[in-house]
Amino acid sequence: MHKKLQQTIKPLLKIFLALSLVLTLALSHADGALAASGGRIGGGSFRVPSSRGYTPRTYAPGGGGYYPGGGGFGFPFLLPLWGIGGGFGGIFTILIFLAIANFLLQTFRRVSGGEIEAEDYTTNSPVSVTRLQVGLLAQARSLQTELNHIAETADTNSPEGRAEILQEASLALLRHPEYWVYAGSGSQQAKLNSAEAQFNRLSLAERSKFSEETLTNVNNQLKAALAKEALPATDELDNPTRLITEGAGEYIIVTLLAATLGKLEIPVINSSDDLRQALRQIGSLPGDRLLAIEVLWTPQSEGDTLTSDDVLANYSDLRLV
Repeated sequence: MHKKLQQTIKPLLKIFLALSLVLTLALSHADGALAASGGRIGGGSFRVPSSRGYTPRTYAPGGGGYYPGGGGFGFPFLLPLWGIGGGFGGIFTILIFLAIANFLLQTFRRVSGGEIEAEDYTTNSPVSVTRLQVGLLAQARSLQTELNHIAETADTNSPEGRAEILQEASLALLRHPEYWVYAGSGSQQAKLNSAEAQFNRLSLAERSKFSEETLTNVNNQLKAALAKEALPATDELDNPTRLITEGAGEYIIVTLLAATLGKLEIPVINSSDDLRQALRQIGSLPGDRLLAIEVLWTPQSEGDTLTSDDVLANYSDLRLV
């Protein structure tokens, strides 16, 4: 009886051990696929800001159509007052001429001043959602300090502040061309009513690669995780050459996301010159075109590392530059 019980239990025990091994391997692989800690700066809204200047337009009943407000003569006022006849031909011609001149002058002022009429932006307005990624050697440690400073001092609630964030992050990357290794870019067109979902998908895809967000400034809400002690092992302290060698196989990944009104095309990154052009282009975007931005980087915590295996697992679409 005891022997039969053993014969029954042994196969079950083997199955249990096999399942435990598979589960352990799967979990350890999943943990290994996670990248290092990450930082994030972001803000914006997919509603056209009320501060965006435009000349109000009013509908004139009776077939006059839409006409710009703000004073001056316009056709809807002239035509009811002056008929085509009645002996006022000379005066009528002068008034028509003045109305045309005033209309052209007002139009020129709106265009040259960057003013945008309200109905020019609707839920069907075109929006570009752009992503630019740069992979650098981990020796560019000062870049992490610069990005940390931007996160701690940035104004993410105003269009001007968001434009400055992109400018400063682009400049930080442009200052370290000797450490550029990988890069990738892409820009997708969407309507205003669907651009937010597209932007959020890209943001979540990048954030999911972090093991933890240790420093964030989103919509002027600054949050920082407690610093973790990350001391090298004893054998590494005794062998500095090993630290240098391993550091050569570690990286920093920076991602710039921007949603802009209108069409934005950045070059496909095939070389360092392409990357330089793309950084200058995205860093010079004016605040009145920016709907939302995010700057993400990994690793963020001091002493944290992003290995070549992490890059291959999570950033396989990047190209060598």
